[in-house]
Amino acid sequence: MRLAIPSILANITIPLVGIVDTAIVGHLSDAAAIGGIAIGTMLFDLLYWNFGFLRIGTSGLTAQALGKGQGTKVPEECGKILRQSLSVAFIAAMAIWAIQWLFVTVVLALVPCSDEVATIAREYFFVRIWAAPATLMLMAFKGWFIGMQDTKSPMAVDILVNVVNMAASYVLAVYTPLSVVGVAWGTLIAQYSGLALALAILLIRYFDLPALLQADQWRAAMRWKVMRRMMALNGNLFVRSLCFMVVYVGFTSLASKYGDTELAVSSIIMKLFMFFSFFVDGFAYAGEALVGKAIGEGQRNKGQGTKEMNAIVRSLFYWSVGVGLIFTAVYAVWGDQCMALMTSDELVLEGAQQYMIWLILMPIVSALAFMWDGVYVGATAGTEIRNAMIWAAVGFVVMYVATYRFCGAQALYIAYFAHLAARVIYLTKGWKRQRDAICGV
Repeated sequence: MRLAIPSILANITIPLVGIVDTAIVGHLSDAAAIGGIAIGTMLFDLLYWNFGFLRIGTSGLTAQALGKGQGTKVPEECGKILRQSLSVAFIAAMAIWAIQWLFVTVVLALVPCSDEVATIAREYFFVRIWAAPATLMLMAFKGWFIGMQDTKSPMAVDILVNVVNMAASYVLAVYTPLSVVGVAWGTLIAQYSGLALALAILLIRYFDLPALLQADQWRAAMRWKVMRRMMALNGNLFVRSLCFMVVYVGFTSLASKYGDTELAVSSIIMKLFMFFSFFVDGFAYAGEALVGKAIGEGQRNKGQGTKEMNAIVRSLFYWSVGVGLIFTAVYAVWGDQCMALMTSDELVLEGAQQYMIWLILMPIVSALAFMWDGVYVGATAGTEIRNAMIWAAVGFVVMYVATYRFCGAQALYIAYFAHLAARVIYLTKGWKRQRDAICGV
């Protein structure tokens, strides 16, 4: 709970940003504007999800390094992992800047949407893209802090980023001529504010400036022999991210085929669903930190029994399912009111009614999927994480293709549910074997 609660408090603010952005646009303009922001956000999902390993891989590796090197405030291996992650993040951001125009042109040519939606998406993208270095480096910082068993620091950073984002987006969208594009400027300002705070925390709590800037330490961290383990893990996590992209970006782009109103509906339902998921992610982050540290301590102490690992997983299971049940009840009772908070467009509200059952059904199965992700990330089980998501993406595609002729837009939600179920089944079945391999049974 010490690890989970700060992450939950921080995560609560994360979906609020997207919710506030959508709500601002929903009350300022029409369904085309909501769709434009949804497509613009999707463009960044295409980019940034591919670099999710900067957080996921960093947390597991750092937690294991901390477990092996306990007795010092910042084990040398932990500092090395931080330098590696920040370097990769910066190089990736420069590459994103270089391909930005080509990327947005190609993707918008492939995504079916109206000219008005495409215009708003382009305007949003070409502002927010300049936050790429801050966004990617914040992923690395967050993973490293979690691996160091410190969820309060990323909580402080996330809260600052999201409060600044909400405030700046509202002011710029409502009180300046920027209108809808003001939400992109709000994100840009917020990301660099968060990066400044993360650096300040690092210098205050973990490193002094001369130690952090030592050139020989950066050179040593970037040697291929040192980077090999991280790059192998990151390769598997990169494939996982591509499969996530198939599901989440596919969901948005396929929704756009059914018109601006359906796109707006799917965007809002997904925002409400993600609001729930960030609660469960607090326990997933705790799982990353606890499982990784336990493995590192076991390696240091020549063996790790199954008893502690079972206790960690059992506790995560109970808490995750409990949160899922709470949100199932919330959406069952107040689902319509949640939708009304997001938009005043009557067509969108009416169109959402036929999909509300999915908002009620998904929390339980997704709670288990997110929980297992945290456990396997802490174990740095890159191959299993990759394979689970490959099967999930296949399940999404197969179910959509099999049902869209008969179910219309409902097929999107059937396919999304199928991908969650595939993740849960694969990771649940594989855990005993993975645990026994970790613990040397």
